[in-house]
Amino acid sequence: VQLQASGGGLVQTGESLRLSCAASGSILRIHDMGWYRQVPGQQRELVAEISRGGGARYADTVQGRFTISRDDGKNMVYLQMNNLKPDDTAVYICNVFAELLDGDSMMDAWGQGTQVTVSS
Repeated sequence: VQLQASGGGLVQTGESLRLSCAASGSILRIHDMGWYRQVPGQQRELVAEISRGGGARYADTVQGRFTISRDDGKNMVYLQMNNLKPDDTAVYICNVFAELLDGDSMMDAWGQGTQVTVSS
């Protein structure tokens, strides 16, 4: 399973970005999908995740500002980020937990990430 994230960039405080992540490979079905972020020298943290049934949960720091969504027909996960703050600056990394085509295997896949920089 390969993941390709896009949509990062440099924005000012209060602006918005929409991240996208496309999953490809020998995927039968994707279960949970999520976005994490990492700042150099700090631990990777969960930003948001969404189940196959559509249930979502968010980090307290982004609740009310970020929205995660998915398109199972396209094996895509999105992160709409509104009212961005300098503390949101990080590399954003997508993650999927997928059932593979052989019907027996599961895979926890990670993308390489996309940089989001929010200037004050």
